[in-house]
Amino acid sequence: MSLQVRLNIPRKDFAINVSLTVTSGQITSVFGPSGCGKTSVMRAIAGLENSATGHIQMADEIWQNADYFRPPHQRDIGYVFQDASLFPHLNVYENLQFGRRRQAKDNRRVSLEQAIELLALSPLLSRSVDKLSGGEKQRVAIARAVATSPSVLLFDEPLAAVDIQHKQEILRYIQSLHQELDIPMLYVSHAIEEVARLSDNLVLMEKGQQLASGKTVDLLSQLNLPFARYEEAASVIDTEVTGHEDDYGLSLLRFAEGHIRVTRGQLPLGHKVRLRIVARDVSLTLTKPQDSSILNIFPAVVESMVSDGTALKLVRLNAGGQIILSRVTAKSAEKLALKPGLHLYAQVKAVSPLI
Repeated sequence: MSLQVRLNIPRKDFAINVSLTVTSGQITSVFGPSGCGKTSVMRAIAGLENSATGHIQMADEIWQNADYFRPPHQRDIGYVFQDASLFPHLNVYENLQFGRRRQAKDNRRVSLEQAIELLALSPLLSRSVDKLSGGEKQRVAIARAVATSPSVLLFDEPLAAVDIQHKQEILRYIQSLHQELDIPMLYVSHAIEEVARLSDNLVLMEKGQQLASGKTVDLLSQLNLPFARYEEAASVIDTEVTGHEDDYGLSLLRFAEGHIRVTRGQLPLGHKVRLRIVARDVSLTLTKPQDSSILNIFPAVVESMVSDGTALKLVRLNAGGQIILSRVTAKSAEKLALKPGLHLYAQVKAVSPLI
């Protein structure tokens, strides 16, 4: 199943224009600064934007076009808002049951027990809503949306009101939903670390316009997009656990040009791991170091380079088909005579597993 969206939404300052597809088993993120139109797109998909025109189709069902508009209550959507919006007079279990009544029994693809297990809510079922932390409330809100067995899950800045500790916890739960449920998911955020961690595909918006769309790992490393101007500019690569060096507390993660070593966690062999490599943590050398404390050193080819202010350069490297970004000083770039096609070595000083 896939959700196909083409929308125009008039606004006072600008019109919102977006075209996207959300596919089963994948997370598509809509990313951009506050006020760029992300939430309006989500509301339009849910049927809550009366001014929106265009085409919305879920699998073979038309939800909206020039001749037809399916009302919100007839759209098979699970919607998770910034605010958990739980019913205060109901306990956790009753909140979950309430959402489940929306779906006919014959259409229930996710059991209530499965939703409870995926969000680890068993200890909280009898608790009243006012006794929950912000993170717990949002977990209940996500489980309630999942328990309706929706055709598509919409996440609208679900972590905006959650503290850092619970944010990491909820991200892990959303990842487990991604792995366990064959449901298209659309995730809206202005936090790049959330997008980098979760999404398979990415739509970049600015002032209502869709600047770019494509695979997340590709767009984050494009030098002509705003991501390259961020202080935390980074590349994202997908790897697989192939071994452990127990004596040193390290895990080996395979990617195109060899293996990356990271601090060992509870990662089983074969586990897929997404890594984030911040550009400032990648240094360059023309010859392979023989004696270095840096463990992750890879041959690479310079693809392109742009100025990052007057003192810095951002370099896009191809390491066996994987893209890595490096931020170096303009003086270093001149000293190394960096140019497209140059073969060199990338020294990765730090790697952050996004698990």
